[in-house]
Amino acid sequence: MKNKLNTRDLINIGIFSAIYIIIVFASNMAGIFPVLMIIVPFLASLVGGIPFMLYMTKVSKFGMVTIMGIIVGFLFFATGHGWPVLVTSVLCGVVADLIFKSGEYKIWGKTLLGYCVFSLWDIGAMLPIWIMGDSYFAQLRERFSDAYVDKLMSLMNGWMLIVLIVLAVIGAIIGAYLGRGILRKHFERAGIA
Repeated sequence: MKNKLNTRDLINIGIFSAIYIIIVFASNMAGIFPVLMIIVPFLASLVGGIPFMLYMTKVSKFGMVTIMGIIVGFLFFATGHGWPVLVTSVLCGVVADLIFKSGEYKIWGKTLLGYCVFSLWDIGAMLPIWIMGDSYFAQLRERFSDAYVDKLMSLMNGWMLIVLIVLAVIGAIIGAYLGRGILRKHFERAGIA
């Protein structure tokens, strides 16, 4: 069947998931400074837009983005992020896949909306701040200084979650346009996309 994932699709999923994870993980390192933790979702969505837009040239079957979301969520969970990242990455992957499919993987507006939704998975890495509260900060104190944790606690109040979501969407929009621009300028000329 044409709609089933084949070996080539699985190879593309693996390659682009690895590239995406490396780039997003590097951008998330900005969170080593509590003040910069606020821009982590923005940075991740922004820089992730480039490989993701190239990946979208290879995606034509439902499930490819969901599988990428599962891989990303599992690796972030395995590197010490809480369980919410697994939930958000799978959920965002499935919803994004549905959006992409509704645009037959070709309509730019659906691609942009789908990437904005997919990019919200990264919020799951930060959700323990709000849903686990004191126990999360107690675990952080075992790995980081009290000054770091105190600063993070003062920055991440209740309304900051909304700010992070908005920043992630803004970063995704800019990242998608940036990715599309680079794709057109360089990859299509080289015959990669």
